[in-house]
Amino acid sequence: MADSTDKVVQRQDDGTTWKPETTHGKLSSADLAMLPNSVFAFPEARLLPLTDADHVMAALAQFRSVDGVPDGDRALAMANIRKAAAHYEVELADDGWQELQDFRE
Repeated sequence: MADSTDKVVQRQDDGTTWKPETTHGKLSSADLAMLPNSVFAFPEARLLPLTDADHVMAALAQFRSVDGVPDGDRALAMANIRKAAAHYEVELADDGWQELQDFRE
């Protein structure tokens, strides 16, 4: 596992930051702390880990409830989720993040 103290996450040629990780399954707080930022849908905020197919589906379910992040981060997070979904062979609808967003007043 990588050291999470490396906070700089480089965008790849496809515009994403997500990279596969060898840690899968249920994650403890200690496991989460050790994951690199590049395994999260929202890498700077370290929200929604994408370590396996179950976590990709959970990230989609929780996407709407993430507060306090700018639209640019949401677009990056959705691109990361799509990339992780393709890697773990999870089928996604073609909806963009805007359709998943909960527009609360």
